[in-house]
Amino acid sequence: MYHLLQIQPVSGKFQMRVLSAVFICLFGAVTTHAQFSADYRRAADNYFKKGDYSSAVSYYEKYLNISRDKKTSAFDPYSVSANKKSEPVPDKQLAIYQLAESWRLLKNYTNAAPLYQQLLAADSTFPLAGFHYGTCLRTLGRYADAEEAFQQFLTHHSDGGYTVAAQREIKNLQYIRQQLQKDISSFTVNALAAGRTGASYAPVAIGEEAILFTATWPDSNAAANKIHLNRLYQAGFSASAISNVAKAGMPSGALHEGAATVSADGNTIYLTKWQVIGDRKNAAIYISNKIASTDSYKWSDPVILDSVVNLPGYNAQQPFITADGKTLFYASDKPGGLGGYDLWSAVLNEQGKPVSTQNLGAIINTPYNEQAPYYHEPSATFVFASDGRTGMGGYDLFFAKGRTGEWSQPENFGYPVNSMKDDMYFLSFSKGRRVLENALFSSDRADVCCLELFHLTKKAPPKQVIGQVVSCDSKTPLAGVAVDVIDTITGTKMYSGITDADGRYSFAINQATPLNSVAALKGYYTAARPLQWSDEADADSVLSIPICMEKEVLVVDEIQVLNNVYYEFAKADIKPESYPSLDDVVALLNKRPEVRVEIGGHTDDKGSDELNMRLSQARADNVVAYLVSKGINQNRLVAKGYGATMPIAPNKKPDGSDNPEGREKNRRTEMKVLQ
Repeated sequence: MYHLLQIQPVSGKFQMRVLSAVFICLFGAVTTHAQFSADYRRAADNYFKKGDYSSAVSYYEKYLNISRDKKTSAFDPYSVSANKKSEPVPDKQLAIYQLAESWRLLKNYTNAAPLYQQLLAADSTFPLAGFHYGTCLRTLGRYADAEEAFQQFLTHHSDGGYTVAAQREIKNLQYIRQQLQKDISSFTVNALAAGRTGASYAPVAIGEEAILFTATWPDSNAAANKIHLNRLYQAGFSASAISNVAKAGMPSGALHEGAATVSADGNTIYLTKWQVIGDRKNAAIYISNKIASTDSYKWSDPVILDSVVNLPGYNAQQPFITADGKTLFYASDKPGGLGGYDLWSAVLNEQGKPVSTQNLGAIINTPYNEQAPYYHEPSATFVFASDGRTGMGGYDLFFAKGRTGEWSQPENFGYPVNSMKDDMYFLSFSKGRRVLENALFSSDRADVCCLELFHLTKKAPPKQVIGQVVSCDSKTPLAGVAVDVIDTITGTKMYSGITDADGRYSFAINQATPLNSVAALKGYYTAARPLQWSDEADADSVLSIPICMEKEVLVVDEIQVLNNVYYEFAKADIKPESYPSLDDVVALLNKRPEVRVEIGGHTDDKGSDELNMRLSQARADNVVAYLVSKGINQNRLVAKGYGATMPIAPNKKPDGSDNPEGREKNRRTEMKVLQ
C-alpha cells in the first residue's frame, strides 16, 4: 500500500530537490520497464528462432502484457496492448503472430485461435494467419467456422501450396461431417497412459504381451536440461492395459531416442535417435543388439546405419522391420521423394544391414508428409500416417493392401481411428485379417499438446454367410429350394428361406458354430449337409461350399424297402414310430403326382402260409389307408400281400437253427413303382 506524505516546504531549494528526485524515480521506472520489455522481446524472438516455443510463449506474453486466468488459461486477445515504449504497429503484430505460431506448434489451438483472429481483424500483413486460423477452428470442432475461414483465405490467395492445402482442408471438413455420422458402437478407444505428464507414442510389439514405446515423461534422475528427453520404455500389455513400465535398457546418451522396431526373434532393435541443433532436427536410424543378461531388455550401444538409409544432411526415422527380417520400412526427407517426408524400404542382408533402398512411390507418398510405417503380416496391410490426403485433419492413419511394388490405393481408416488432431504410429495384435480387432496407436486427441498411447478394439460384425444350392449332375443353380439351417449344438433354427434365381441364400451369425443345412425341392431328394465355408474365417462375409441335390429318379418296377415301418407283434396295426417314414412317402408322392405305386407286405415263414398271406395283406392295406388319410388319391395306390413267398434273407441258418436277423429283414414293407 502506498501512503501520501505531506512534506512541509522549508525552502525553495528543498522543493526543487524533492521534485528532481521524484522525476528521476519516475524516469528510471519508465526506462527500466522499457528495458525489460526489450529484453522480453529479444528473448522471445531468440527462443522462437530456436524452436523452443514453450519459452517463446512465456516471453512474448510478458512483452505483450498478456495476463491469463491461471485456472482457465483464458484471456481476451483484444486486450493485448503494446508496451509503454512506442514502437511501430507491424512489429507488435509480428510478436502476436509469432506467439500464435508458438501456441499452434505446441498444439494448443485454444490459445492460438483468438490470436490469429485478432490479426485477421486488424487486416495484418500475415497471409497465412487465415489458413492457420482455419486449422485451429477445425481442430477445435468448429467445422462451419473453419470452412468459412478457409473460404476467406482462398478469396485472397489463388496460388501456391497453401491454396491447395486450403482446398484439401475444405474437403477434409466435408469428410469429417460424413465420418461423424457413422455408427461406431463396435469400437472402443481408451487412453493407456492417461494422467502422465508428457508424450507417449510409437508402440512396437515385443512378443505377444509386451510393448516398447517412446515417452517424454519426466525423469527426476536426469540432468536439468534432459528431464523431458524422449526415451524408450518397455511395458507389459494385456487386458487393454499397460503394466510394469520401465526404461527399455538402452544405454543412456545425450540424444533423443524413440520410434523403434524389434526383429521377430527379439534380438535386434532399430531405433531413431535425434537432436535439435539450432532450429533444425537431425535424425538417423541406429541398430542395436540384445545383450545376454538376466535383464530381459538390455541393449548394446546403438550403431548408426550407413548412407544407404542415413544420407548425410537429411533425416531418416521411424523404422519398421518385417516379420521375415528382410525389409526395413522408414521415413526420410532425403532426395528422390515426392516432397516432405516420404516412406522408403530397404533390403536387409543376413546381418540386418541395409544393402539397397527404394522410395515406395506415388501410390503411397504425396508431395506432403508420410510417416510412421507399419506392416501387418496376417492381413498383408501396410499402415502409415499422412497429412497429404483427404482426412479428418492433421495426420491421419491410412492403409493399403499388398506388398512393395504391388500396393492398392490407400484408404483412410476413418473415425474413430482418426480424429481432428494427429493420429499415427499404429500397431495391431490381431492374428487374423481384422487389423482393427486389437490395436494400439498414438494420438493427441485427448491432450492439449502431446501424443498419447491409445488402445482400440473393434468387435467383429455379424458374419454374413452366403450359401448356394446346385444340381449334383449339372452343377446348375437351383431356384426355389426351401432351405433350413440348424445349429447342431443347440438345435436352434438359424435360417429358413428360399433360394433366389442364382440358387443363393444368406443369413447372419454372430459367431462360428457347427451348422447343418437341409434343402428340399420337388423332383429332388432332400439333401442334409453340414454347412462349410472356406478359410476366410475372419472376413465380414463368407461363401459356403455349395450343397448339391440329386434328382429323384423313379424307375418302373423299382422296389424300395420302406425302412422304419413297424407293426404290433403278429398284428397289422401300424406303430406310431412308423409315421415319419410313411410321411416321406407322402412327400414323394406329392412331388410326383403322375406316379402310381404298389405297397407290398411281407412276412417271415413262421406260422401257416394262409395266416402270413392274410397278415401281409392287412399290413399293406393299413399302409395304403394311412397314405390316403394324408391326401394321396386311392387310385394311385395298390396294396398287395405276399406273405412269406418272397424272402430276401434266409429264415434259418445252414445248420437248421433259427436266423433272427434274416427273419427281421423278411418282415418288411416295400414300395414298387408301377408307372
